[in-house]
Amino acid sequence: MRHLISTDQLDREQAIELLDQASAISRLNEESTRKFPTLQGKTVVTLFFESSTRTRISFELAAKRLSADVINFSAESSALPRERT
Repeated sequence: MRHLISTDQLDREQAIELLDQASAISRLNEESTRKFPTLQGKTVVTLFFESSTRTRISFELAAKRLSADVINFSAESSALPRERT
């Protein structure tokens, strides 16, 4: 299952598996390393068209906790064509 819209979609086994995964992730906050190897060797690239430091940092932190390399782009400082006002 790629997207979870409602818990009505889950059978008993899927619900238990989801709760087990959530519990494992929650334990990350108690460990000193706080990392999963899920995205190890992968690169996550973010591009934000509006300035939002809190959102950018949240995405970057999530990717790093999953062991990904992160590259951040900002539309404000890129050579993207600008709309004339």
